[in-house]
Amino acid sequence: MSYLAPSEFVTKLVDAGESKIFMSTKDTLIRAYMAGATLALAAAFAVTINVQTGQPLAGAVLFPVGFCILYLLGYDLLTGVFMLCPLAVWDKRPGCTWNGVLRNWGLVFIGNFAGALTTAVMMAIYFTYGFQTDPSPVGAKLAGVGVARTLGYEQYGAAGWMTIFVRGMLCNWMVSTGVVGAQVSTSVTGKVLAMWMPIMLFFYMVFEHSIVNMFLFPTALMMGGEFTVGDYFLWNEIPTVLGNLFGGLLFTGLMLYSTHYKTSKSRKPADLKVAA
Repeated sequence: MSYLAPSEFVTKLVDAGESKIFMSTKDTLIRAYMAGATLALAAAFAVTINVQTGQPLAGAVLFPVGFCILYLLGYDLLTGVFMLCPLAVWDKRPGCTWNGVLRNWGLVFIGNFAGALTTAVMMAIYFTYGFQTDPSPVGAKLAGVGVARTLGYEQYGAAGWMTIFVRGMLCNWMVSTGVVGAQVSTSVTGKVLAMWMPIMLFFYMVFEHSIVNMFLFPTALMMGGEFTVGDYFLWNEIPTVLGNLFGGLLFTGLMLYSTHYKTSKSRKPADLKVAA
């Protein structure tokens, strides 16, 4: 499976963060657009499986197919660049600044949202025969998800907002670990396996992923979900994005960088080092 040691793949992560910061606006937007569209289609696929089988685990097992496709094709998710870009700034790569990081994050957010919304419109047409019939069972399920994961949080007030934030953190701890998985092997099989495991975990645990939600909630609104665009942003997307940011940055990027890239000196006594 051509496994790379942590010291090797973390260096590749820092290099990737640097390349994202300097990427052209056109390429950043195209890659983000296709990432959002692809992950949205995978979410529709997983929800369809859940509805047809009645078994959420089946959808979780198969959902990572979309994540693997988009990373093998070199596309970018906001959750991934949340973790990657700061590594280049921490490493003081020439020209890498926080302004460059924020520029990348903003462009990727726009591209992901546009791609996910495109898929949402196409799936809404698919679920309703071009808005000529009532939503299919999958469409009705999505409408219910939209209400439960906006107004369902709102009823708990600040505690609900905190819950979304924590679910967002847990989500991108796993999703950014999936991004790392794309670097831990030089074979396609190894990359896919390493990406698959944490993505399956996040989806089954119903953690909050900002890009998946960019598809779920617009689709839910088009399927007749009884909540508003304001409810979606205030009681889901905003706390989810913030949770995704802190989860990926702290639990994955900072931890890997601190221990595998900026490794501290060994505690082995000097005389033992000489003998070795």
